Amino acid sequence: MARVAFKMQLYKGFEEEYLKRHEALWPELEQLLKQTGISEYSIFLDETTNSLFGVLKATDPKALDNLPAQPVMQKWWAYMKDIMESNPDNSPVSIPLKEVFYLP
Repeated sequence: MARVAFKMQLYKGFEEEYLKRHEALWPELEQLLKQTGISEYSIFLDETTNSLFGVLKATDPKALDNLPAQPVMQKWWAYMKDIMESNPDNSPVSIPLKEVFYLP
């Protein structure tokens, strides 16, 4: 099991909307993430910068590369693009983070 961490950027003023949308996560998206081997997925908000910090466990991190081709993933990105920094394909601008310490 691998741990994967990344950061994204939420637009100012959309903190409540981001929370609302994730509290109502689409069942088909949740199913896709779990089928891809993702577990223990958390996203944290730094309220001073509006940076989002995501961390998850993946049984096969390479399987994450297949998510962009999935229609429900593309639909979710289109749904979220108005409240966070996004790439031209609507995927969130996501910066991978290097693990430098872990205490099991």
